[in-house]
Amino acid sequence: MLITSEIVDLNTPTGVMRTYVHRPKGDAKVPAVLFYSEIFQQTGPIERAARFLAGHGYAVLVPEVFHELNPIGTVLGYDDAGRDKGNADKMAKDVQFYDTDNRAMIDYLNAQPWYSGKLGAAGFCIGGHLAFRAALQPEVLATACFYATDLHTTIIPNQPGQHSMDRIHEIKGELLMIWGKQDPHIPGDKRAELYQRFAQVPGLHYTWHEFNGQHAFMRDEGDRYDAQLASTGYQLTLQLFGNALK
Repeated sequence: MLITSEIVDLNTPTGVMRTYVHRPKGDAKVPAVLFYSEIFQQTGPIERAARFLAGHGYAVLVPEVFHELNPIGTVLGYDDAGRDKGNADKMAKDVQFYDTDNRAMIDYLNAQPWYSGKLGAAGFCIGGHLAFRAALQPEVLATACFYATDLHTTIIPNQPGQHSMDRIHEIKGELLMIWGKQDPHIPGDKRAELYQRFAQVPGLHYTWHEFNGQHAFMRDEGDRYDAQLASTGYQLTLQLFGNALK
């Protein structure tokens, strides 16, 4: 399947949000996926992951997650400076502003003739958390969260009752939760606490997978990349989206 990529700049209450749209060529109606990046925004590995999903028949939208805090088009490096800036941005943006970001992308999709009306979400690292946040939108039918950083913490700014886990009962779509057992950002005891909270939500539809992998094992750059685990992660994601969105 051939794909096309374009840039759209969407208005949000907190400013213009650059969004990268990767989708199958042509005018056929396709489902869409809101795809959230790591703290570094749309790097090469994130773009390749988005284009991979698009090549399986989805319109994939990659927003600049910290658009309020950086010039349009900012991509942070996988180095100390990039990590420090991305983590600072993560702790500066109130979690509720991701809700308005999601709404802006959904409004954009609803105006596109090629959108089928079926919507999913996915993300890596902080993007796994933000995909979980996107699942609060009633239109989102299925969500794949990879090593969702800070889902178990309160360091991301939020108002009382607005932490993502405080609102888990609002999620109506299916969740795919994937973790790395060797990920120091979400240690085993915290994963266990999260699992117990998931299990206590009546009617929550989810699957839970823990791989023998490090943090960022999906990123096809650097020494933590695990191609075999990444392949399994993509297979699970495509199965989820195929069942829910097609």
